[in-house]
Amino acid sequence: MPKFPVKNIKGVIPAMLTPFKEDESLDLDAARKLTRYLCDKDIGGLYLTGSTGEGFLMTGEERKAFVETVVDEAGGKVPIIVHVGAISTKASEDMARHAMQAGADAISSVPPIYWKFSDDEVAKYYEDLVQASGLPMIVYNIALAGLVSFDMLLRLGSIQGVEGVKYTSSTLYDVLRIKEKLGDDFMVYSGSDELAISGIAFGADGLIGSTYNVLAPLFIGIWNLAKNGDMESARKVQQTANRFIFTMLKHNLMPTLKQTLEFAGIPGGISRRPFGLMDEAGVAALKADYLKIKEELGDCGLEFLRNLT
Repeated sequence: MPKFPVKNIKGVIPAMLTPFKEDESLDLDAARKLTRYLCDKDIGGLYLTGSTGEGFLMTGEERKAFVETVVDEAGGKVPIIVHVGAISTKASEDMARHAMQAGADAISSVPPIYWKFSDDEVAKYYEDLVQASGLPMIVYNIALAGLVSFDMLLRLGSIQGVEGVKYTSSTLYDVLRIKEKLGDDFMVYSGSDELAISGIAFGADGLIGSTYNVLAPLFIGIWNLAKNGDMESARKVQQTANRFIFTMLKHNLMPTLKQTLEFAGIPGGISRRPFGLMDEAGVAALKADYLKIKEELGDCGLEFLRNLT
């Protein structure tokens, strides 16, 4: 039985990074440290083994070990959403059952990828995962896996057990449309970090994003300011957050996020191939860009910036 109903999973939810050692093996000790680091902030939950978590670059057993480790370390402090997506329904069902057994509060999945599956096949995929796990499903709609249409989202939202969507797209007006069609109890999570304030303005129930691993204080500020009606102040914080986001994108987001954790004193490890490694020159260039921001804006309440000199 989930400890946190989906309707109570709100706020800023980091899509958690998965640390790997230099030999690309899973670093569960680092995973525990990162879990503690994030749970010490005012986050609304953790989203595991999705795009940011490099779930598709991991074996099923590695994904299970990571989920078990994070759930154990979190100790029920925050809700846990586990991405269980795979091309094979059978593989996804196995991950979904494991998420339930491990103590997750909800599961999530991209639509089945690679082949062009029919709408009926995609709908059956989600029905099967809900039935296999008994956990509520949060559909993961992202261009990386092929966005489903608005009408298809409404169809998926009508499946018993599908209780929300992680919506990663620039068409955030659909957040409002989804709420209008499926009701306030159907949870919508904005997945575009650089558009977080827009997602909130259109009625998103929460924010799920990769940069929250290192920028959580800024986005918690955006969330609280916007919810209190101070959109002008929230906009200014969003501008600051975007300064960091576009800097990270310039340096290759995934390896950069992990190096940024290292600057904060948290072991981020490396990203698995085919992601590249940051060499010494790349680390130095990233540090220089961050120091320029720090000179202009101060440390912004961010540990990694505070540590850089």
